[in-house]
Amino acid sequence: MPQDWDVAIYFAKNGEEAIAALVEGKGQILLLDLNMPVMDGYETLKAIQKQQLLTKTIVVSGDIQPEAKARVLALGAVDFIQKPVSSGDLAAVLRKHNVLALGEEFTTQGLDEALRDCYQEVTNVAMGQAGDHLARIMNVFVKLPIPNVNLIEVSELHMMLSDIELHEQTSGVCQGFLGDGISGEALCILSDSSFGDVAKILNIKEDVDDQLQLEILMDVASILIGSCLAGFAKQLDMQFRQGHPVVLGQHQSVEDLIKANKGNWRKTLAIELSYGLEGYNVQCDLILLFTEDSLETLNSKLAHWLED
Repeated sequence: MPQDWDVAIYFAKNGEEAIAALVEGKGQILLLDLNMPVMDGYETLKAIQKQQLLTKTIVVSGDIQPEAKARVLALGAVDFIQKPVSSGDLAAVLRKHNVLALGEEFTTQGLDEALRDCYQEVTNVAMGQAGDHLARIMNVFVKLPIPNVNLIEVSELHMMLSDIELHEQTSGVCQGFLGDGISGEALCILSDSSFGDVAKILNIKEDVDDQLQLEILMDVASILIGSCLAGFAKQLDMQFRQGHPVVLGQHQSVEDLIKANKGNWRKTLAIELSYGLEGYNVQCDLILLFTEDSLETLNSKLAHWLED
């Protein structure tokens, strides 16, 4: 192991013990053998997937068959190291997956206050542009929120949504975006109780069935996501390429919607914008999720603001 890697290390004799340790939160990184008693490496990877345990698994094995490596990667391992392994090989893989500084990176709670203020200011401008676009199209006054900015575990995302009750039924859309050194996803979540008033605003006379609700959701998401990302990117002097919108689900709890879109990363910079329409029972949350790998580029661009 790297000598200066300041992390706690736990040992498990087999996969069953490893799963128990992961459940207790002891395994942000798992170095996994394949040939073990009780529960082997393949079974352990399957159990990690089934239980949605938060860990990055690096397989370390003497089984160097191409099929073995293909199988473990298909089961969610992030990399494969052949035995015998040197400290240099291990350090290289840890750096490759941005976890060598795990002891420092993953114990950091939230963001530096000055940096958080920068993110909020950038988001305020982008949010205002999106709100203005929505207000002009719907001819209503849009109540703009204070952006909620946090560095969180993806599994905790549903707990961040402060204005949508967890028991309320919701519908959601997600859309990926990509820029130079920055990637993430935007989620637009509309409470089911909002569709009736949105239909009134849009002067829709027919019954608001599931298909019509989906059309309304896609329209609102297109306006908010497109405008907000454009405003955000402009301030960073870059452009975002957007993927096709994907429906997360309809008539589900916020927690269930989030489970459908945990992404392939563990930690995320999450920015929540909770829009409301004055005089109407409409609640819409827009969440921008930036991957861990994006933080270096984002923080670098915002560093100029801090210097000014």
